[in-house]
Amino acid sequence: MSHTQTTPGAAGGPGGEHDRGRGLRRTLGFRDLVVYGLLFIAPMAPVGIFGTLDAKSHGAVALVYVVATVAMAFTAFSYAQMVRVVPQAGSVFAYARVGLGKEAGFIAGWMAMLDYLLIPAVAYLFSGIALNALVPEVSQWVWTALAVVVTTLLNLWGVRAAARVGFLVLALEIVVLLVFVVSAIVVLAREGAERGWLSPLSGDGSQGAFALSAVIGAVSVAVLSYLGFDAIASFAEEVTGGSEKVARAVLFCLLLTGVLFVAQTYLVALLEPLPSARLAADPAAQGSAFYDAVDVSVGTWLHNLVAVSKAVGAAFAALAGQAAAGRLLFAMSRERRLPRALSRTDSGVPRAAVLCAAVITLVAAVWAARRDDGLDQLVSVVDIGALTAFTLLHASVVGWFAVRRRGPGGAVVWWRHLLVPVVGAAITVAVIVEASGAAQVVGAVWLVVGVAVLIVQRGRVPDVPGPRSSGAR
Repeated sequence: MSHTQTTPGAAGGPGGEHDRGRGLRRTLGFRDLVVYGLLFIAPMAPVGIFGTLDAKSHGAVALVYVVATVAMAFTAFSYAQMVRVVPQAGSVFAYARVGLGKEAGFIAGWMAMLDYLLIPAVAYLFSGIALNALVPEVSQWVWTALAVVVTTLLNLWGVRAAARVGFLVLALEIVVLLVFVVSAIVVLAREGAERGWLSPLSGDGSQGAFALSAVIGAVSVAVLSYLGFDAIASFAEEVTGGSEKVARAVLFCLLLTGVLFVAQTYLVALLEPLPSARLAADPAAQGSAFYDAVDVSVGTWLHNLVAVSKAVGAAFAALAGQAAAGRLLFAMSRERRLPRALSRTDSGVPRAAVLCAAVITLVAAVWAARRDDGLDQLVSVVDIGALTAFTLLHASVVGWFAVRRRGPGGAVVWWRHLLVPVVGAAITVAVIVEASGAAQVVGAVWLVVGVAVLIVQRGRVPDVPGPRSSGAR
C-alpha cells in the first residue's frame, strides 16, 4: 500500500503546477527528521520547569510526564494520519485546508505562525541568558543576537547541512544527559534518596495525600515541553522515502522524548533535598530547583556542564524552530495567503521565507533580552497558537475521514478517525483554558487579526482541490 501521492501545490503553485524556483529538495532521511524534532523539543527540556511541576504535582513530577506523554500521543497520532494524506511543507495549514476548507486552513496556519515564530525567540533568549551567565561581560542581548545570526546562516546553507550540525549538537546534549543519569544513579546507590523511591510517581506527601487534580494541573504545564515534535511534519516535502517516514518520525520522537523526560525527572526528584511543599511556598526557588539539586548532590561541575549544554542546545532548538517557521511561511505563500516572494526557493532552500522568519524572531528575541520581564512576556503567548492549531488538526482528521469519508473505500475507523481526534482536541482545549489570561488575550487578538486578513482576502484566493487519493487509514 502506498502512502505517497501527488498533491496540489506540492511542487509548485496552488494549482499543482511545477513553478520554477518554488520546489523543495528531498534530502532528509528518518534520522534527520528525528534530529530536528529532538533539537526543537530539547532532550533536557524539563530542567527549567522541574521545580514548578514538582510544586504543582505535590512531588509526583515523573507521573506528570507519563500522563503528558500519553496526552500528546493523541496529537502525534493525528499528525501521523494527516501527513500521509497531505505530505506538504505547510503541516497543519495544509491539513486543515483539505480537511475543513481553505478558510480553516488559513486560520490553522495563522495560529501556528504565532507559535513557530515566537518559540525560536524564546529559545534564543534562553541561550543568551545562559551565555551571559557564563560570560557576564557581554550583554545578554548581544549573545541572543549572535545566536540568531549563527543559526540563520546554517539554515540558509540548507536543511541537510543544518541537520548535520544539529546532529552533533544533539549528540552532545545526549552525552550530558547520560552523564547526569549515571552520576545520579551513583549518588543514589551510594547515599540513598532524599525522598521515597516511589514518590516521583505517587507524591512526596509533604502537601498531603496524592491528589489527581494536582497532577492534571501540572500536566497542563508539562505538555508545553513537547511543543516542537510537530515541526517534523513541516519537512514532508524534503524527506526521501515518502510520508510514511515522516509519520514514523513524529511518533518515535514523541515516545523517545517522553522516556527521557520521565527518566530525568524521576532521578532529580529523588535527589531534591527540598520537599514539594517548600518549593510551592517559595516560587523564586522553583526555576533553579533542578540545578540546585544537582549542585548539592553531585557537584558544581555537573551544574555548569548542564548550563553550557542548555545554552548551546537552546540555540539549536531555535534553529529547528526557525527552519519550521520558514517552511510554514513558504507553504502559505505558495497558496497565495502570504506575499508570493516568500514562496521562492534557491537551490531547493526557501531562503526568503527563512530570512523573514529570522528577522521576526531576531526582533522579538532582542526586544525581550533588553527587558527585565521579556522572558515572561514571550513565554506567556507562545503556546496558545500551537494549541489552537493542534485543535484544528484534530478537527481535520474528523473532517477528512469521518465527515468527507475520503479514507480508503470511504470507511470510517471509529477509534482512529473519531475517538483519538476528539480526545486529543479535548486535551488541547483544556490546556488553552488553563493558560494565563494574558496568553489568552494575545491569542484572541492574533485570531481576530487573522480573521480580518481572511475577510480581506475573500474571493482573491482560488480554491485548491484536496489530494486525489490517499493510502492513509
